[in-house]
Amino acid sequence: MEIVTIFGVFAVILVGVAATGIRIVPQAKVMVVERLGKFYKTASSGLNYLIPFVDAPRAIEMRTGNRFMRSNLVDLREQVMGFDTVQVITHDNVNMEVGSVIYYQIVEPAKALYQVENLALAIEQLTMTNLRNIMGGLTLDQTLTSRETVNTKLRIVLDEATEKWGVKVTRVELREIEPPQAIKAAMAKQMTAERERRAEVTKAEGDKAAAILQAEGEKISRILRAEAERDAEIARAEGHKRATMLQAEGKAEATRLVFEAIHNGRATPEVLALRYMETLQELGKGDNKIFVPYEATATLGAVATLKEVFAQTGEAAKQAPARSAASLSAQAIPRNTVVPEHATLPGGTPAVAPRRPRPALDTQED
Repeated sequence: MEIVTIFGVFAVILVGVAATGIRIVPQAKVMVVERLGKFYKTASSGLNYLIPFVDAPRAIEMRTGNRFMRSNLVDLREQVMGFDTVQVITHDNVNMEVGSVIYYQIVEPAKALYQVENLALAIEQLTMTNLRNIMGGLTLDQTLTSRETVNTKLRIVLDEATEKWGVKVTRVELREIEPPQAIKAAMAKQMTAERERRAEVTKAEGDKAAAILQAEGEKISRILRAEAERDAEIARAEGHKRATMLQAEGKAEATRLVFEAIHNGRATPEVLALRYMETLQELGKGDNKIFVPYEATATLGAVATLKEVFAQTGEAAKQAPARSAASLSAQAIPRNTVVPEHATLPGGTPAVAPRRPRPALDTQED
């Protein structure tokens, strides 16, 4: 009876020991198993069995926040590790504090355990060292404006360094860049001056554009005004031309009507003489006018003829003194020039009224 009890207890102990070898690995995690202190296998997600006292998991130290934790499971998901701000010196000797964040993923759990003693601490120190090196090669302005360049360089350096550790660095971001307070004040003044400069440039460009538009407007206005004046002058000239033509046509028509009226009415010489006198009165109106009637032209012609005759007589007297002056005068003096009765003034008015024949005088014989 006692032997059965001993065997039962021993069996229970064996079952309990055997049950301790059952391990369940969650999804996206693995377990590095060592057999007798040597790497044996990597237990994947699901149900796994480890031989008690022979197989044992290898613990890995991971960083969560600001704490380091040991775990028998290796997380294959992408991890994020944030670092506190570190002091860096730029190429132009400016001290500043820079904070960064790194994203990495363990792709080979065995290397992450056996190639480096403390993976999290190694990544942290490597990141800080390379960050100081990269920021030291840039000036202050470059560090503030070239974050993408710094991120790319730092990611490439970390990826190459952590490849042998079985880690893939996927992204590196500069979380914050804090220059000294004096630099911040100088940057604020520079920003204010730059904004004022841009405002002045914008105002100057606006004034320039306004002046150009105003000049173009004045130019167009002058062109339009000149074209309007030209069109007005043309219209006035055409109107004057038309008015002159109409006036001339009116005068011609009036003259024609007067002539037809006179011709058809068979005006007497007395009426024509009266119209002639009225016309002379109209022409004689005004100052500084000398009017010579048409009948006086014959007298003026006679005087001119006498002057020429006397001049010719003097020459002839020298050549032929035998001829008497009386004979020369009798030969040279022409009869009075008679104006033709059919001569007319402008407008169809006869220049000289036709003379009426004198009535014959009755002669009485003594």
